[in-house]
This record gives sequence, C-alpha cells and structure tokens, in this order.
Amino acid sequence: MKIKRVTAMYLSCTGTTRKIVEYTAKHTADKLGAEYKVFDFSLPAARESVCTYDEGDIVICGTPVYAGRVPNLFLPYLKEKVKGCGALAAPIVLFGNRNFDDALAELRDILASDGFYPIAAGAFVGEHSFSEVLGAGRPDAEDFKKADELISLIEERVRALDRTAAGKSESARTYGCGRCTYHPALDAVPGTSPQTVYYTPRDRYGKAIDIRKVKPKTSSICTAASGCRICAEICPMGAIDFNDTSKITGICMKCGACIKNCPQNAKYYDDEGYLYHKTELEEMYGRRAESTVY
Repeated sequence: MKIKRVTAMYLSCTGTTRKIVEYTAKHTADKLGAEYKVFDFSLPAARESVCTYDEGDIVICGTPVYAGRVPNLFLPYLKEKVKGCGALAAPIVLFGNRNFDDALAELRDILASDGFYPIAAGAFVGEHSFSEVLGAGRPDAEDFKKADELISLIEERVRALDRTAAGKSESARTYGCGRCTYHPALDAVPGTSPQTVYYTPRDRYGKAIDIRKVKPKTSSICTAASGCRICAEICPMGAIDFNDTSKITGICMKCGACIKNCPQNAKYYDDEGYLYHKTELEEMYGRRAESTVY
C-alpha cells in the first residue's frame, strides 16, 4: 500500500488536541515520504461538506474527551460526513487529566464504521477545558515522547501491511455488525463497544452535578464594542452572537475556547454547580495522568 498523504484531522477547541494530532501526522508523513495536510473541523463551516479519503491516505483523527466520550454534538458529522473508503486511520483523544473512559474505543469504532482501517491509537493528556490546574502545560515533553511511540507504531504497521498480500483481511478484527474492522492491537483499547454510558459529573460524596445548560457570562471589561469578536469567531458551536458577544444564542458545550482565548479575560462561569464541579475535579484528580498508545 503506497501512502500518498497523511492528514491531521481534528476538533480542537483550546489547541491541545491540535498540538498532538499535527505533531503525529507531520512526523508520520515525514517517515513515510507522504504529503502532509491539515483539516481542522472545529468550526461550523468546516463541517458543512462531506470529507472523503481513499486507500492512499492515513488520517490521524483527534477529538477531546467530553463526559468520557467523543463529544456527542459532533457525532452526526463524524458518522455521516466523513468517508474512509479504505483509508488507514489512527484515532487520538485528549483528556483533561481525569480519564478517557470509552472515548478512544468510540472514536476507533466510528472511524472503522466510516470505512477507515484504524491501525494505531493514542490517548493523551491536555489541560482541562475547565481548569488551568488540571493537566497544566500538557501536552508536554513526555507526552510528545509518547506521540513518537505512536508514530513508530503507525510506521511499523503500515510496513507490515506492505509485506503481506493478504494485508487487511489477515490482520483485521471484525466487530458489531460485521462490516467494521480495525487492527487487532486495538483490541487493547479500554472501553466498551458499543458505547452506551456518558460520565456523570459527581461530587466526592457521589451526588450528580448537572451543568448541561450552564453558559458563560461576560464582564464589563469585554472589548467587543471596540471590534473584538474573538469569542464569536472561535466558538465551535457558533453559539455566541457576533453582534452582542454577551449573548449565547445556541448550545454551549463548555469547551473553554471563549474563556481561554479571551485577551481581556472577560468570559467566565459563575454557576455554583459548575464552580463546585471544577473545584472537585482539581482536588480529586491533581495527580499526573499518563498518555498511552496502542
């Protein structure tokens, strides 16, 4: 199989997923002598058309982990408008130092059902979207060393496919409906298949916290009146009113993009449940979680 192109394809609201996916894709392309491309589907306009790959492609596809899963608001795009057509893939998820739960298994399964053949996978730590403490400074040098391991796995498995005429038919595992396949090494990815449960935020006493309808507030130091529209321009859901950035007219996914990218620090949350959950996360998961590859 001649690899002609390696694409970094990702949803990255605060930039952590982008860093790992682009690094992995760029260095994979260099090793395989292939063209390197980037497709960022973080903004609504990028998700309007069908995205199709073929047998000469490897797609390094990454998303953040929300509630232990691939962000549910993006599932229709990933399942309906991304077509593998026999291309290879490497799913990557970024989690905020808590756990990636079923997310990596889910992204593996989605790509397989889209017609890709996932050959390697990785779960990496990035700074949590709620916090500047959880996973602060991640991905860091150790995480990029782990990405180097993933790059080596991808190269090794591509070369192995080249060495066997049977290739995919011999090394694939069939699951679910019987139409979807992935490399047998990806059986080791933790999580259930199919995925049915989302992580429910709870305090340390086990009480559930519901933050689904929480939206950010805007302080008086906002400079939108002077022409700044950064928050509206980068919102993955297109939910911030461009003419009045204090208004959230659509669904807020709590990605942190508007808060972490505001040059004035004018965006914030004041919901008691959200703030309590943020504090609980920081206190309960202050240890260093490790990135892993499969």
